[in-house]
Amino acid sequence: MQLTRLPAPQLRPFVRLLWASAPDGAPRERPGAREHVLPTGGMHLVFRLSGPPLRLFRDGADAQGYTVGHAMVGGTRSAFFVRDVSLQTRSVGIMLRPGAAKALLGAPEDALAGRHTPLEALWGTAAGFALEQLHAAESPARQLEIVDALLSARLAASTAHRLHPAVAQALASMAGWNAHDEGTQAGAIHQLVAQSGYSHRRFIVLFRGMTGLAPKQYARMLRFDNVLGRFATEPEQPWADLALDAGYSDQAHFNRDFLAIAGMSPQAYRRAGPKSSRHVTV
Repeated sequence: MQLTRLPAPQLRPFVRLLWASAPDGAPRERPGAREHVLPTGGMHLVFRLSGPPLRLFRDGADAQGYTVGHAMVGGTRSAFFVRDVSLQTRSVGIMLRPGAAKALLGAPEDALAGRHTPLEALWGTAAGFALEQLHAAESPARQLEIVDALLSARLAASTAHRLHPAVAQALASMAGWNAHDEGTQAGAIHQLVAQSGYSHRRFIVLFRGMTGLAPKQYARMLRFDNVLGRFATEPEQPWADLALDAGYSDQAHFNRDFLAIAGMSPQAYRRAGPKSSRHVTV
């Protein structure tokens, strides 16, 4: 079961979506099961309400792994991570927009990028209080009301209430890009820098601080997201056609990017038949 809802209006510049999930029936156990979690180009705040703390693995060869906790922030990534999914759990999560980290978490996106951070390191004892409230909630709908209220309170207490205008302009332009190939995309990024009025170095710093990724990495994630979105609606479409429509220069370029981002080839991804485009059991 998964329940989703939009955040309160004041949170919408910073939060994309709130969600709560729980197993249907008794939690299913799959000893040793792991999952490739593919990047979304954004950050996530997650509260795990049942089962063991989140366990991650550094790569496919890591047999031991390491634990993060029951409340954590998944920073923006440009490649997959591997997590333990041997037991289904109940969780509540928040999908964050660029610029949200400073306003809601007290740290810039680039300080949290590429890793998972225990929420206690950012919120202190308030992280444990949030978990207690969520555990006491009688329903997933109530859990979402609680996280909405918690985030609204943090936003009201924050002074970081807007995305930097140069980054906001760049993100709006990039959202409208349609099938830029790599060469055209590079030129478009140079144009974004020129429009910002900042030096190239300063623009990169501003952009990374608000998104966790450099503009080129962010554009790469947009293109990859385009492919996954098309595959979800047209799973029988050849990869070559999907890649061409998304702006990849050739099949080899697409295969390299897919392997680097997803940790598997496009063919292996198709064979896995993921129920969710971002979560692939291996």
